[in-house]
Amino acid sequence: MRTSPALRAAALAATVTVLLPLAGCADGGDNQTTDRSTSPPRAANAATGTPSGLASQKLRWSRCPAPSQAQGGGTPPSPLPGGANWECTSMKVPLDYAKPDGDTIELALVRARAIDAKKRIGSLIFNFGGPGGSGVATLPAFGSEYDKLRTRYDLVSFDPRGVGNSDGVECETDKQLDARYQEDGTPDDAAEEQAFVQDTQRFAAACEKRSGEQLPFVGTTDAARDMNLMRQVLGDDRLYYFGISYGTELGGVYAHLFPENVGRAVLDAVVDPTENAEESSLGQAKGFQLALDNFAKDCADRGDACKLPGSDAEEIEQGIAGLLDRLEKKPVQGIGARKLTETQATTGIAAALYSKETWPLLEQGVDEADGGNGSLLLALADSLNGRSDEGRYDNSAAAYTAISCADSRERFTLEQTRAKLPEFREASPVFGDYLGWGLMGCTGWPVEGTWKTPDVSAPGSAPILVIGNTGDPATPYEGARAMAEELGEGVGVEMTYKGQGHGAYNSGDACVQRAVGGYLLDGRVPEAGTVCG
Repeated sequence: MRTSPALRAAALAATVTVLLPLAGCADGGDNQTTDRSTSPPRAANAATGTPSGLASQKLRWSRCPAPSQAQGGGTPPSPLPGGANWECTSMKVPLDYAKPDGDTIELALVRARAIDAKKRIGSLIFNFGGPGGSGVATLPAFGSEYDKLRTRYDLVSFDPRGVGNSDGVECETDKQLDARYQEDGTPDDAAEEQAFVQDTQRFAAACEKRSGEQLPFVGTTDAARDMNLMRQVLGDDRLYYFGISYGTELGGVYAHLFPENVGRAVLDAVVDPTENAEESSLGQAKGFQLALDNFAKDCADRGDACKLPGSDAEEIEQGIAGLLDRLEKKPVQGIGARKLTETQATTGIAAALYSKETWPLLEQGVDEADGGNGSLLLALADSLNGRSDEGRYDNSAAAYTAISCADSRERFTLEQTRAKLPEFREASPVFGDYLGWGLMGCTGWPVEGTWKTPDVSAPGSAPILVIGNTGDPATPYEGARAMAEELGEGVGVEMTYKGQGHGAYNSGDACVQRAVGGYLLDGRVPEAGTVCG
């Protein structure tokens, strides 16, 4: 069966923020370096200069081709309302900012020109999250939703280094990834634990073999420096920015490094910058459990119209947990030769919780899987894993792990992970094991990480709008307040959306869109504590 376009769109917007236990390490430019190695990380605050000549490079824009497989594949982007076409180009950046005049790589960019050239403010740069999502593929998919912002901005996005067509990280083949995602991501005994560890090691080794030379240079600090160079190349004195999910962390790091260059910035679906890897995963376990609770309550409230057995939310969730237990023992038919396993079913459930619009697919998928047909839940899992209907994978999972492990220096042993599982199970009976075992995603990675938590303090920055969604499963609501506080007094402006799903602006809520539009287009900063929904 074909993946739902609505689900694929939701997955693009969410872009693999969830720490999939099997995500692990899953067309660059012409000037590849010949002196890259898996060396220890450079300090995040290493002295860097403006690359000679790169800030004045001229970009050659042309009509966008179809996305590459690394970007997710598909057809060329459709014209915007009014007939405007999306344009693409590439921009050179230093491989190593500690050597600004050394080797370069190329970043892929996309843009749609502002509607009113006379009132144009500049370029509004988007990062949709992940890390690992292709901005070049995602922005055109959502272009109509941001068309009001195009009245005064060129809408711009990019594939961050290591992602898509920006020297994309490569790890395992499509066939190997199919086998990997069929593995048990929640081992129950010593033999399964050994298989899980070996699979993680094989994946890291594949990443090192195919992309080892670039792995030290794909972290968030380098991506933030790329955005500063991008700002200059695009001709803007200040950065105008819209970051979603992981894009909020990238925006916070940028503000810390270049507070004087921040113009207007929106952070939506906010990553908590004070949480380490364990705390973030535990927060996601609670967040996805809350989203499942809300889904189950909604289903129960519809009475006989709900396809799932149970008279209340608790019984519906018990039924879902029972299905996962049965799939652990005996997978059911999925798509083609692939089976729906417990791990893939959990991935599919998580995928559908990213947006309330996909709750009907979750209900249908669970109902069908309970009857022995796992095709819909497996298709939902494919959408989050970056697998196309043709069996090809984008590079989002590989890029996710490479960037995450270049950033975080935490590495968990089997014993440490095993000891933390009870707390994860208490946080979520459905997602606890799934996210707890995901702590080992960077274990054995060939490059050391940079930080335990990122520094996002930005004294002297212009105000930054920070929006939290009370029903967000992937970036729990509390992260918005933490980000606003860490940005600093007078910088972080917190706003609340009382809704469901991942993010606020794309919910379509008129109050949120009015506030964001008034800020980005007219410079009206909302009052701190504004509540919508």
